[in-house]
Amino acid sequence: MPFSTPLSIAIFFVIWFVVLFAVLPFGVTSQREAGEIVKGTDPGAPVAPRLFAKALWTTAIAAAAFAALVVFAHFANA
Repeated sequence: MPFSTPLSIAIFFVIWFVVLFAVLPFGVTSQREAGEIVKGTDPGAPVAPRLFAKALWTTAIAAAAFAALVVFAHFANA
C-alpha cells in the first residue's frame, strides 16, 4: 500500500466529504417545487432529503475514487 493507514483514512474522509457535497443536491425537490410548503419552514427546504441513500452513494463513489488513487499511487512509484 502506498500510504500509511492513518493517511489512508484521512484521504478517504476528505474524498468522502467532497463527494458528499457534490451528491447532496441530486434529486432534491424543494417544498416550493412540490407545492407543499409546511408553515414555519423555508420554502427551499427539501421535501424528502433521502440522506441515507445519499450517504450510501457517497461511500460507493468515494471508495471507487480512493481505489483509483491507490492504484495510481502504486503504479506511479513503480
